Amino acid sequence: MSVAVVGGGPAGLAVAAMLRREELDAVVFESGPVPGAAWAWRYDRLHLHTHRRLSGLPGHPIPRSAGAWVARDDVRAYFREYARVHRLEVRIGVRVERLDRDGDGWVLRTSAGGHRASRVVVATGMNAEPVVPDWAGRDDWPGELLHARDYRNAEPFRERSVLVVGSGNTGAEIAVDLHEGGAGRVWLSVRTPPHIVRRDTAGIPTQALGILLGHLPRRAVDPIARTLRRISLPDLSEQGLPPQAHPISRFREHPRIPIVDVGLVAAVQRGDVEVVPAVQGFEGSDVVLADGRRLAPDVVVAATGFRPGLGPLVGHLGVLDDAGRPLVAVADEHPAAPALHFVGFTPSLGGALRTIAAESQALARHAAAVGTAVPAGTAALSAP
Repeated sequence: MSVAVVGGGPAGLAVAAMLRREELDAVVFESGPVPGAAWAWRYDRLHLHTHRRLSGLPGHPIPRSAGAWVARDDVRAYFREYARVHRLEVRIGVRVERLDRDGDGWVLRTSAGGHRASRVVVATGMNAEPVVPDWAGRDDWPGELLHARDYRNAEPFRERSVLVVGSGNTGAEIAVDLHEGGAGRVWLSVRTPPHIVRRDTAGIPTQALGILLGHLPRRAVDPIARTLRRISLPDLSEQGLPPQAHPISRFREHPRIPIVDVGLVAAVQRGDVEVVPAVQGFEGSDVVLADGRRLAPDVVVAATGFRPGLGPLVGHLGVLDDAGRPLVAVADEHPAAPALHFVGFTPSLGGALRTIAAESQALARHAAAVGTAVPAGTAALSAP
């Protein structure tokens, strides 16, 4: 069998390793210079919010020397080591630009020419394209505006006032980092108050509790989640972060990972990070908030999320929803695109890497069970 894996991050590496375990050949295409290259742009203080023992990819755990909460650079090193241990064929610096059905197989148009495969796994992840809202007046604002993808550390922002927009884990952690790194004033703009959890409680990772809650019926999970927050975190309603009434039910309907607290709660309590409403737009040198208030920050950091950016690759195949996300996952195949799979696009309270580990094993078992004859002409094609 010839399988092409698009993306050399954790999902792509895990899929290729599990296919190899099933004695199936796989080629991984990674647009960056090393396996797991996307982790190179993550901000300096980043650690996994999931425990090391629950975050390793299948067939090679994260080493104990990395500690319980693994730092960004150790994660990057782990991905490179994972590819080496499993002897994966990773073609670095090669971007896959488009997939097309070709008889019983697929043809990949890449920056290095063409490639045929009988089965394709797209594993490029949810964070391919940064999103910055098209706020009114944004382009004429005289201050500095950057996406969180371009934030590394607080050093360039010492003694400057910064508005961080976005209440996910990235926005929360950058806001804390800015304060601790000497920013003059830090605001955190929140549209919808997030569910906040401790990273661990009494030594038990919150991730493990999330795994448990994910299996409980709807009527039980929200009371448990509310109780856990009440006994582990202070009420921040007066500071603009009230607890959610139905945190887990809401996640199931609109998946959004809770904020794992690594300093935000204390910073908000002390007033070091001030929570403000959503951004309405920009006027002159001001940022206008949804309640009519105006701020005049020197810098705005848009921690406003990402899109998977799959349109150029597979948008013409009818396999994406209106938001550009895959309509099928793991072993499922869309009727219009047989032998095309998506791994690493499933939000989970149990942790992204743990979910990727399970998905990669399930897909490899499926691929081995159904089998695929290698199509004629698996050699490289000339670029069109």
